[in-house]
Amino acid sequence: MYTNLFKNGKVMNLAVLLSLSCISFSAPAQHQRQMEALDRGLVAMPTPEGGNFVSWRVLGTEPEDISFNLYRISASGDAEKLNPTPLTKASSFLDEAAAGGDVSYQVKAIIDGKEQEGTKAVAVWNQGYLSVALQTPEGYMPNDASVGDLNGDGQYELVLHQAGKTHDNSHKGLTDPPILQAYTLEGEMLWEINLGKNIRDGAHYTQFMVYDLDGDGKAEVACKTADGTTDGLGTVIGDPQADWRNDDGYILEGPEFLTIFDGQTGKALATTDYIPPRHPGKLHPTTEELKSLWGDGYGNRMDRFLAGIAYLDGERPSLIMTRGYYTRTVLAAWNWRDGELSEVWTFDSEDGDPVHKPYGGQGYHSLSVGDIDEDGKDEVVFGAMAIDDDGTGIYTTGLGHGDALHLSDIDPERPGMEVFGIHEHVKHEHGANLRDAATGEIIWSYPSPDVGRGLAIDIDPRYEGYECWASGEGLHGLWNVKGEMISERKPRSCNMGIWWDGDLLREILNGVDIDKWDFEAERSERIFTGENYNMAKNNGTKSNPALCADIFGDWREELIGRTADGRELRIFSTTIPTEYRLYTLMHDPVYRLSIAWQNVGYNQPAHTGFYLGAGMTKPPKPQISSK
Repeated sequence: MYTNLFKNGKVMNLAVLLSLSCISFSAPAQHQRQMEALDRGLVAMPTPEGGNFVSWRVLGTEPEDISFNLYRISASGDAEKLNPTPLTKASSFLDEAAAGGDVSYQVKAIIDGKEQEGTKAVAVWNQGYLSVALQTPEGYMPNDASVGDLNGDGQYELVLHQAGKTHDNSHKGLTDPPILQAYTLEGEMLWEINLGKNIRDGAHYTQFMVYDLDGDGKAEVACKTADGTTDGLGTVIGDPQADWRNDDGYILEGPEFLTIFDGQTGKALATTDYIPPRHPGKLHPTTEELKSLWGDGYGNRMDRFLAGIAYLDGERPSLIMTRGYYTRTVLAAWNWRDGELSEVWTFDSEDGDPVHKPYGGQGYHSLSVGDIDEDGKDEVVFGAMAIDDDGTGIYTTGLGHGDALHLSDIDPERPGMEVFGIHEHVKHEHGANLRDAATGEIIWSYPSPDVGRGLAIDIDPRYEGYECWASGEGLHGLWNVKGEMISERKPRSCNMGIWWDGDLLREILNGVDIDKWDFEAERSERIFTGENYNMAKNNGTKSNPALCADIFGDWREELIGRTADGRELRIFSTTIPTEYRLYTLMHDPVYRLSIAWQNVGYNQPAHTGFYLGAGMTKPPKPQISSK
C-alpha cells in the first residue's frame, strides 16, 4: 500500500520505506530560535465558586527550578504574601480568602534563592472574561484573529479580520473589501488596513501572518495586497482607481502584491510582486491560459492561498506564502530583514522539472510547520507532502487533498512526529490515516469516501498518545494511537481542541463551546457554553472562535470569540486549578507557529512539538532566545 510514495521524485518501494521507518534520528542541531520576549502574563479572575484565580507564565528561557512568590495587594496598598513557601508547582493560585476586585496581585520570581523584581500589579477582572471593545465597520462582523507583540511591551496584541460579504472560491459574487484591525488587550484600536476591492474576501483568500519577522521585538503583519489597498496611515498601494473584478466578482487579472506592514502603526513597509502570479508575464491572461496553468479558468483552484511562518535557517523566522493545492502547487519563502524583503526560494510543482510534478494536488485547506527531520530547521508539511527548509521536496505521498491536518508527537513511543490527516477522494483507501511526518510512511489507515473532519488529541488517559477520530462514511468509533478502536462511540464534534481544565488531557472545542470526553461513560459532557455569554462562532461549518491560543496566564489556552452583535471580543481563561506546570506554550516553536497559521483556510487546533498528554515526560527545554 506504500508504492505510490515519492522521495525526491523517485518512487520508493516497501523495503525502502521499512528501512526509513527504522531510522534513529540524531540529536537536532542546537540552533537558538529568536522568539518573543514575553512578560509574565499575569491575570487575576473571579471564580464562580468565590475567590480569585491568579495565573502567570513560565518562560521557555527561564531555569527549570524557578519558583515564585505571590502577593495580594489591598486597596490601601498593603502587600501580603500568600504562599508560606515558594510556589514550585503550578504557575497559578486560587486565592479563596479574597473575592471581588478591590485587591490586586503581584508575582515575583525566585531564581537561585533570590527574589527578583516583581511584575506590575494587576487588578481582578470585573467579570468572568476580558472584554475588548471593537470598532466594527457597518455591515461587517469580526472573523478570525491572530496575536503578536506589536509594540514590544511583552504583551500580545490582537489582529482581527473584519469580514463583510464573503464568498468561497467556488461561488461567484462580489465581496466586500477585507479589513484588518489591530487592538490592544485594553481595547485601544491601533490601526485599520483596508485591503480594497481587488482582494476578494473569503476563507481561502485572506491569509494574514502576524509575527516578528526581523527580530526587532515588534511583530509585523504580512498579507497579499493589490491596487487600492490602504495601509494604517491612509497610504494607498498601487492604483486607487483600478477595479479588476469581473461580472461574477472574481479577480482574474491585474497586479498582485505581497506587503509587509508595521505592526504598531499599520504602515506599509515594503511591497513586491506576489509569487506566484496568476500567469507568468501576463497581467491579463485569458481564461484558457489560466485553465492550462491551474485546472480551471474562473479562479477556483488558482486562488487557493495558504500562509505560514518557518525557521528555515533554524534561527530566524521566514514568511511562507503559497498558491494552489488541488492541482498546481507553489510555495514561496521570504525574508524580512534589515528593511529589505527578499525571496528565499520558490517551489513549483509545474516548473517543468518531472521530479516536482508528483507534488501537485497534495495540499489541504491548511498547512503545518515543524522540524520533522530533526536537523534544527523547519520544514513545511503541505497536506500530503513535505517541503524541506531549502525549498526542495522531501516526499509526496500521492494521497491527495484533505480538509484536516494535525502535526505533533502524536505517538510518543515512536521517534519524531506524526501526521494525522483525512482525505475526501471518492473511495479513498486511506481516508483517515496516521503517517510518519519525516518519511510520509503510512502507519495505519481506514478507508472512507469524502472524509470531512478529523481530529487527533489526547482525551483518554488509559492509552498513551493522542486519540483520533473522523467523520466519514464507515468511520466508526474512537481510535487509539495504534489505530485500534477503543470505543464504538466518539465525541459529538470533530473540529478543534483546547487545554482548559486541570489535567493533561485536552478538551474538545467546537465553535465557542467546550466539551469534556467522559471516557468511562463514552460521551461528551458540555463544560463551557459560549452562548451563555452572548458568544457566536465564525465561518459556518468551519465553526471556530476568533482564536484559541495561550496568550497569557499559565500554559493552558484562552478562548477568544466575538459577541453575536460583533461589538466585542470576549477572552475567556480557565479558573480551574491544576497541579501541572509547563512553560508557556508560545515558547514551543511548533505551537507558536501553529498559532500564526491558525487563521489560514480551515482553522485547525495548535499542537505542540512534544507529546502533551496523560503520562507525558518532562518536555524538552526549548532552544530559543529572545530580545
